[in-house]
Amino acid sequence: MGLETFFASHPVFTMRDLAEYQRSRGSESRWTRKALLAHHRKQGRLVVARRGLYAVVPFGARPDTCAVDPYLLAGKMRDDAVLAYHTALELHGKAHSVFQVFFFLSRTPPKPTTFRSHRFRGVLFPKALRDEGREEYGVKTVDRAGVAVKVTSLERALVDLLDRPDLGGGWEEVWRSLESVEFFDVDRVVEYARLLDNATTAAKVGYFLDQHHDRLMIERAQLQSLRKRRPKQPHYMDRDRRSEGRLIPEWNLVVPVHVAERAWEEVQ
Repeated sequence: MGLETFFASHPVFTMRDLAEYQRSRGSESRWTRKALLAHHRKQGRLVVARRGLYAVVPFGARPDTCAVDPYLLAGKMRDDAVLAYHTALELHGKAHSVFQVFFFLSRTPPKPTTFRSHRFRGVLFPKALRDEGREEYGVKTVDRAGVAVKVTSLERALVDLLDRPDLGGGWEEVWRSLESVEFFDVDRVVEYARLLDNATTAAKVGYFLDQHHDRLMIERAQLQSLRKRRPKQPHYMDRDRRSEGRLIPEWNLVVPVHVAERAWEEVQ
């Protein structure tokens, strides 16, 4: 059984993908699968990204220098992988900067993996989602080079990044990236923030939407829904850096001065 047909539709694949292809062709042999992989690796047609994960080398290219799509690799790091946080913004074309680190969600994230200049970091689905069995809320499937890849929606990415700015490059990168998005389904944003069940995160989402209420056409009821979930006492927006901040009373949120004053605009 040759693999060129399989390679044409699977530029990046796992052992599970290959096993399913074999079954569709009437073969269940693990030894045949191992022999085929060994043969094509020897012929320079495959690159091993990590154990059990392969990339196809195009004809005429060299295994050590051929281009491999890191988004496809990230999407195949686990069977349940969902591209998220800054990587989701990049895939949607809304990131302010391009990173060499690729983030994905999984129920069983592996240890960080490096392939060439790219680093892949798995993150556990938020506990509130796991408890409710809602891990794939706000997840969509997109086609990339003929491969189905799961990625969080822009609405979920907004909340996820305000919840975990460390996975988005810090506040300036998060703010400037989210501000490049022309439209959000705000009801979905509010619903997801409620699903995470975190008062500080609800306040951060509310603060961001409040700052952009005219441009994003935010309704008062949407902000009020988040305001009801704000902390009862002031919470730091950046809990790891409790330095100089500005209290925003309507959200009970202490916002870093450089965020409140949008300090990055001063150096443009």
